[in-house]
Amino acid sequence: MARQSGRHFNGPRLSPEQAARQGRISQLAIARLGAQDAIAFLNGNDEKLGGRPLDLAIESFEGLRTVEQRLEERTDA
Repeated sequence: MARQSGRHFNGPRLSPEQAARQGRISQLAIARLGAQDAIAFLNGNDEKLGGRPLDLAIESFEGLRTVEQRLEERTDA
C-alpha cells in the first residue's frame, strides 16, 4: 500500500483569475504598506469597504479595483 506524505488542502480552491487577483492585491499592499501592515489590512475588516479587503479583491475584478482605490486612500493620507 502506497503511503502519501505531505499536507493535504481540503478547502476551496481559487480559480486562476482569483489567484491572480489575490497575488496582485497582495503585492500592491506589501509595496505600499510593508509586509506586516499589508497582512493586517488585507485580513482585517475595513468598515469603508464593508468587509475583508482580501475577500473582496478575490471575489471579482470590481472588488479588486475597489480595494486598490481604498489602499491608495490609506497611503495618500
